[in-house]
Amino acid sequence: MPNERHPELAPVDRAILRVLSENARTPNKAVAEAVGIAPSTCLTRIRSLCKRGVIRGFRTEVDPGALGLGVQAMIAVRLHSHAPRHVDAFVRGAPALPGVLAVFHVSGPDDYLLHVAAADTAALRDFVLQHLTAHPAVQQARTSLIFGQVRGAAADAVE
Repeated sequence: MPNERHPELAPVDRAILRVLSENARTPNKAVAEAVGIAPSTCLTRIRSLCKRGVIRGFRTEVDPGALGLGVQAMIAVRLHSHAPRHVDAFVRGAPALPGVLAVFHVSGPDDYLLHVAAADTAALRDFVLQHLTAHPAVQQARTSLIFGQVRGAAADAVE
């Protein structure tokens, strides 16, 4: 889960990442053409970026509403303590909880932020009561409904 440090990327690698960030399904030949290198070179560079962990994966972004999960929320979670047993128990279990889209380890008064999706507010309330506040490691959970989301420029382009 921690962010890894990577050596400085070559300009051509950054260009490849920009193209793939816009559309991860861009064919290798089109990526190569967009960045001005041979397809074989492009494929080698993409494989290297994957192997080095710069590219963590290729995903399909699905609208939770299309799956009947019309309510999204960010839930700030504070643990009872930072004892390894509390942290480990939470980190192992949280990503597998129903409706959890992402888990962020954060600084500040809270320890984690969970991005969750639920069918409705009643299902969200049940999630908080049955899965979070009932978890032995959790001291407090604060829920903020998400009314909308706009992706930032950094999400689509690597500088």
